[in-house]
Amino acid sequence: MHTSTTAPTAASPAERAPWKSTVRAYVALTKPRIIELLLVTTIPTMFLAQDGMPGLALLLHTLLGGALAAASANVFNCYLDRDIDAIMNRTKRRPLATGEISTGGALVFGTVLGVLSLVWLGVFVNAISAWLAFVAIALYVVFYTMVLKRRTSQNIVWGGAAGCMPVLIGWSAVTGTVGWGAVLLFGVVFFWTPPHYWPLSIKFRKDYADAGVPMLPVVASERRVTTEMIGYTLAMVACSLLLLPVTPLGWVYGVSAVVLGAWFTLECVNLLRRSRDGARKLGAMRVFHASITYLTLLSVAIVVDVLLPW
Repeated sequence: MHTSTTAPTAASPAERAPWKSTVRAYVALTKPRIIELLLVTTIPTMFLAQDGMPGLALLLHTLLGGALAAASANVFNCYLDRDIDAIMNRTKRRPLATGEISTGGALVFGTVLGVLSLVWLGVFVNAISAWLAFVAIALYVVFYTMVLKRRTSQNIVWGGAAGCMPVLIGWSAVTGTVGWGAVLLFGVVFFWTPPHYWPLSIKFRKDYADAGVPMLPVVASERRVTTEMIGYTLAMVACSLLLLPVTPLGWVYGVSAVVLGAWFTLECVNLLRRSRDGARKLGAMRVFHASITYLTLLSVAIVVDVLLPW
């Protein structure tokens, strides 16, 4: 009798640990990079509302609750957009578009995250922050994803209000109310959103056009898009400077706001110039990355200014 001596085929990493692949897929549904950017605005808001270092426990509870709320909204967004995600090159590898995660599993996951976020904030922070988190989820899932995204070129403008909610949540976590400082920070992020997102839409214009999503760069001229970006940027800078007379912020933040605002405005103006030379995609991504740098450094400036002893 012949006995086979062939060695068994080595299992692939996914076969050896399928649960790791599944966990990664569920994490991907939450869009971690977006969550990181949202939390960047929560931290300085809490420092400003406290006019100093907020309690560590309160800070961590607020960040965790806010992260869970954002994750929930992102999962529902992936569920609702799974058809267009499958069409667009930028998103066709998302777990729902590939079928790696079932629609039922995504719905349960998003719901659990949402409920957990509201309970967490309600128990460990306060009721106002929990309600604001609920509003944030509703704005992103219903107002932006279901109502605006596929119907109007102003989708990211008004739908971007959902991305501004972390500043209200952070402020209310410290004070139990929403003050003028929170309103102006809301304005900074609100007016920041179009010049942040439209450059990405410029680069992936064909993707959005193929998917039938009327982002402004799909339906309008490059000149109009870049001109509107400059207008929103100026409004953003104005809100950032108005923080000075209504909050305890001082010269460190003031100088930073002026310098960063001038720099980012110049980047948008340069994009308008590049668009005339046919180099708009390269210039667009430069502005996209610059927008993240702007918001991050402005947030750092707030924290540093608040913590300075003078």
